[in-house]
Amino acid sequence: MTSRETKKNPAKNLQQKETNEYLLVLHNDEVHSFDYVIDALIDVCDHDYEQAVQCTVITHHNGSCDIRKGEFNTLKKMKDALTERELSTSINTES
Repeated sequence: MTSRETKKNPAKNLQQKETNEYLLVLHNDEVHSFDYVIDALIDVCDHDYEQAVQCTVITHHNGSCDIRKGEFNTLKKMKDALTERELSTSINTES
């Protein structure tokens, strides 16, 4: 795409960038304690305590929460680590 085409259609260039972004989503399971999930988010996703608490509460009340945004390969490693801890997660494209 030339710079002229980018100027004519900036949305097309923006769409290409957005398709490389994914969301790691935590799903509520009604099994694990808040403390267990908070510790997992801190250890695996590098959340600070407050962020981990907020994600855990949102997941509990809404059924799911976007816990991380990034490239697929990075999120896949986090998803696998959370799955090893028996937490339910998915990777979705950003909409």
